[in-house]
Amino acid sequence: MGIGLDIGIDLGTASVLVYIKGKGIVLQEPSVVAIEKNTKKVLAVGEAARLMLGRTPGNIVAIRPLSDGVISDYEITEKMMKYFIDKVCRGMMYKLFKPRIMICVPSGVTEVERRAVVMAAEKAGARKTLLIEEPIAAAIGAGIDISKACGSMVVDVGGGTTDIAVISLNGTVVSESLKIAGDKFDEAIVKYMKKKHSLAIGYRTAEEMKMRIGTAYPRAQEVTMEVRGRNLISGLPRTIEVSSAEMLNALEEVVASIVEAVRLVLENTPPELAADIGDRGIVMTGGGSLLHGLDKLIQEKTGINVVVADDPISCVALGTGAALEYSDTLEQLEFNQEKY
Repeated sequence: MGIGLDIGIDLGTASVLVYIKGKGIVLQEPSVVAIEKNTKKVLAVGEAARLMLGRTPGNIVAIRPLSDGVISDYEITEKMMKYFIDKVCRGMMYKLFKPRIMICVPSGVTEVERRAVVMAAEKAGARKTLLIEEPIAAAIGAGIDISKACGSMVVDVGGGTTDIAVISLNGTVVSESLKIAGDKFDEAIVKYMKKKHSLAIGYRTAEEMKMRIGTAYPRAQEVTMEVRGRNLISGLPRTIEVSSAEMLNALEEVVASIVEAVRLVLENTPPELAADIGDRGIVMTGGGSLLHGLDKLIQEKTGINVVVADDPISCVALGTGAALEYSDTLEQLEFNQEKY
């Protein structure tokens, strides 16, 4: 192990997963921080802060410091990372021997965004910070051998971004990063409920609807759910029943953007690698891939077999951990600094 710990962090828009070399995933919490407005004092982080979303008094605000896969509030991100590192490393004397940290970032990240992640990690206590592209980490976590001269396609649907990549010989051949993912699904549901039912609902309710009755492809059997919100006409609380068919309409446009991006990446893939993907299929990872029927829709529109990874939410963190376990491949997976 050497001096200090090796830590892998999946710094997601919706949640943070932390992997410690030799131990596996030791933490999975929402990327939410509750702060006191005037003093910027951190009051709660993770699940405790998530429960405060939309329910805080005027002097407290619960925020998500990452937006669309990148840091939107540098100072709060740094405090959040420090909190999680302190939590998983408690009693390990990591302040004497600072950890080496590998962090996942979207494939379309800019130099400024990349630098912000590195600086936040170093201020949070990293000895050295390495970056790995999310689709590569997701592919490793899904059990794909990316070292072979064979094309593999990964569609990683996270909270803030959807990363689509064709990978061969430890590198990305063609990739696309969309700022359309799980959060946009929630937004689409909130907008639909306002427009169709004149009902104002919160993002937590929208997320629950997405998980329980959301669908990207017609369900064999219709499912419904009771939804509570505020009637925009009367201003009073109201409960209505919403069906999965309505969710299909609500999510249609957002889902179509992801399908179109997958088709675009396939169109730009070299013929030999495209043939490999035709044989091997497309692997889906990330929490957004659990949206009912999204895999079926992509399969129908591309004509290629689509498989959702066994543990899609943990794939990126597991892939980061695997890269840390085998340090001989670490330099190959680290971002090429010249690229920026």
